[in-house]
Amino acid sequence: MKRLIRITIPLAFTLCTTFCFGSTRGANLPEITGSKTFAVEVIGQGKPILYFPGFTAPGSMWKGTVENLDLGRKSYLFSYAGFNGNEPIGMPWYPSIKNSVIEYVKDNNLSDIIIIGHSMGGNLAVEIAAELPNKVSKIIIVDALPCMLDVMMPGVPAESISYESPYNNQMLEMDEQQFKSMATMMASNMTFDENKNDILANWILEADRETWVYGYTDLLKIDLRNILRTVKCETLILGASFPDITKAKGNFEKQYANLSNKTIVMASASKHFLMFDQPEWFYDTVKKFLENDGK
Repeated sequence: MKRLIRITIPLAFTLCTTFCFGSTRGANLPEITGSKTFAVEVIGQGKPILYFPGFTAPGSMWKGTVENLDLGRKSYLFSYAGFNGNEPIGMPWYPSIKNSVIEYVKDNNLSDIIIIGHSMGGNLAVEIAAELPNKVSKIIIVDALPCMLDVMMPGVPAESISYESPYNNQMLEMDEQQFKSMATMMASNMTFDENKNDILANWILEADRETWVYGYTDLLKIDLRNILRTVKCETLILGASFPDITKAKGNFEKQYANLSNKTIVMASASKHFLMFDQPEWFYDTVKKFLENDGK
């Protein structure tokens, strides 16, 4: 697909890209719906709970969570354009997905919604809760920051990120072996579970290359710190401990300072995919947060 925009993604930035493991458990003739910007797998009956994966991730990564939580809710598992076999879309990528998801919630008259989002999915959870405060009851943000750029390159304004660069072209022109080597390295930085590394790397390799390159800069431009003031629902924030739990928690506390109704809990011995590194802890912590919600 021809792009009108060319986006720069420094290598340091790409190391923070999110991926996920696609579980196949719990599928029971699910309904598949969606739009050009996303696909959504719908499982079960009851009040809605929306599951948003991170960048490159399939919605199926959440099937183990759906099964273990057993909340008796209707689960909506989202996957994004350009990933997991979904057709790519033009840029800007993230704003298009965000707006389409908000319209999906409105069009389907969803209410009393719980949202669980990992990484980029956590940003979507914040945006939906801010835009539709009367429809969202609780959100769970899993290892996501409202402004990644501020942590990765403090003081660098989003406007300074160039859409046209030799490096960006280099990423697009990498041959398959070069790209595979990079994907393997990146996957190893996402979880302590070595059994997941190949699976994580495959999600990168299967992605539409232009979406992978261009879409990530959309994420780098996100700054939701002021928007947090308008989010009133109860929020659980789960953070990974790697590489230093004290510093990591400090970043979460600073970035989410404008969010009033929140609880921040850090997972021990965990990288970005803390639900892989500490699955039982993850399920138990989420269950306790949601235990007072009716079906």
